[in-house]
Amino acid sequence: MPIRALVIGASGGIGGAVTAALRTRGDAVKTLSRSEDGLDVTDAASVARVLDRVEGPFDLIFVAVGVLGTPEKSLGAIDAGAMAQVMAVNAIGPALILRHLPRLLPRKGRSVCAVLSARVGSIGDNRIGGWYSYRASKAALNQIVHGAAIELGRSHTDAITVALHPGTVETPFTADYAGHHRTVTAEAAADNLTRVIDGLTRDDSGGFFDYAKDAIPW
Repeated sequence: MPIRALVIGASGGIGGAVTAALRTRGDAVKTLSRSEDGLDVTDAASVARVLDRVEGPFDLIFVAVGVLGTPEKSLGAIDAGAMAQVMAVNAIGPALILRHLPRLLPRKGRSVCAVLSARVGSIGDNRIGGWYSYRASKAALNQIVHGAAIELGRSHTDAITVALHPGTVETPFTADYAGHHRTVTAEAAADNLTRVIDGLTRDDSGGFFDYAKDAIPW
C-alpha cells in the first residue's frame, strides 16, 4: 500500500535517491531542501518557518541533512569554528527538525522517522581516531535520535525512530574521502535503506542500524 513520505534534504545525493525510490514504487513524497525551500538547518527560525508550513501526518519522515567538513587527522587540526559548523548542521539541525515530529507523525498506526547518521559516529566502533568534528557530530545526533525515540514512544505508540548508516556512498559528499572503502551508488544505497525501513518494527525504535539492518554499537 502506498505511503505518504516526507524527505528532508532531498537535494542531496542520498536524499534525492530515496525520493526517487519511494516515488518509483508509488509513494506520495513531499520534499524539503535548502535549494528548493530555503531550509537552513543552522537557523532555528528557518527550520520553524519551513516546517510549520508542512501538513502531516506522514507515514515516513526521512532526514538526510549533513555536512562532512574537513576531517581532522590530528588533535592539532581541530578548529573551533569549523567544528561548531559541523555540529550545527549534523546534530543541532536535525534536533530542530525532530522538534516537529509529534505534529507530523500519526498518533496511531505504524510510522517511521529515519535519520541519516554514519558508522563513524559510533564510539564503540572507533579504532583509528581522527575525524573529530564529524565523529562527534554524528555521536551527538545518535543520542538525539535515541532520546526522541523514547519520548515519542510515550505519545505515538506505534512510531519507530532510528538512526541509519547508508554505507560509503558515491556522492560529492564523499568524493575526496572514500579512499579504500567499498562504495555503492546513491541508488543502491536508497534501495538498501528503504528495505531496512520497510522491515523495522516497534522494537527497533531508538536503534542505530546499517544498510543491512545490522545493529551498530553506540
